[in-house]
Amino acid sequence: MATLLVLCRFVHFMVVLLMFGACAFRPWLLGKDTQPALERTLLRLTRGLAWTALVSGVAWLLLITASMAGSWDAALQPGTVGLVLGKTFFGQVWVWHLLLNLLLVIALIKPWPALRLPLLTLLLATLAPVGHGAMLDGLSGRLLILNQVVHLLCVGAWLGGLLLLVLILRQAQRHRLEPILRRFSGVGYGLVAGLLVSGLINVRVLTGQLWPTPLFSGFALILLIKVMLVLGMLCLALLNRLRLGSGDQQLGSLKGSVMLEWLLGVCAVGAVSVLGTLPPMVLAG
Repeated sequence: MATLLVLCRFVHFMVVLLMFGACAFRPWLLGKDTQPALERTLLRLTRGLAWTALVSGVAWLLLITASMAGSWDAALQPGTVGLVLGKTFFGQVWVWHLLLNLLLVIALIKPWPALRLPLLTLLLATLAPVGHGAMLDGLSGRLLILNQVVHLLCVGAWLGGLLLLVLILRQAQRHRLEPILRRFSGVGYGLVAGLLVSGLINVRVLTGQLWPTPLFSGFALILLIKVMLVLGMLCLALLNRLRLGSGDQQLGSLKGSVMLEWLLGVCAVGAVSVLGTLPPMVLAG
């Protein structure tokens, strides 16, 4: 059950992050340029991701229900699922989350483009109280959730922006690449800063330390893996920036570098999915 929950968390987080980032970066990278082929591809992809998010969101709820009740059968009992939705903090947040996800699916079918980014922002924000974000009460808890919202927005913008950049590079016209890459790179510095600062705040608040110990086990080990993956993404981003500044811009190698950076981000989200199931502090025995 634990393995299925980690997998479900990974899929759900991943698709919501990608949808938000791709939608948020679309006007910034492309401006008022019309690229019908890219727009059609992006709309089809977003619709598929939205349905995947809805299915994985429901599956997450059922897995949590089965875990709380200690029985797989409980996940198929409407009364038990209703108790989780109505009587637990997770369930109360998840009602709104699933409703937003359903509205997003409808907005993409119609389509209602003006509603996409607001719905995606709220959908991503309602992931913040899930997991360690709900560990604290009162003002401290609300501030921790707010910090987690900032962290998720930065992660989503970076990963989804990279996905959009991959789609652009697949259909790229060389003379338009440089301004797009410069815009992406410029925003990227701010996203990385926000990601690092909010991530360090999360660690400090949850563990009471600048870094959890012991270093090579449990929560600390997975966190270390996540940080190494993010540093790998940052190194690739800096390399692309330097190559852009020097004029050394071969389309094939650039595509490969951006794809590798995106894949490292996917792996980092996988590490986060595992982190959410582990206690951030080692309890004294």
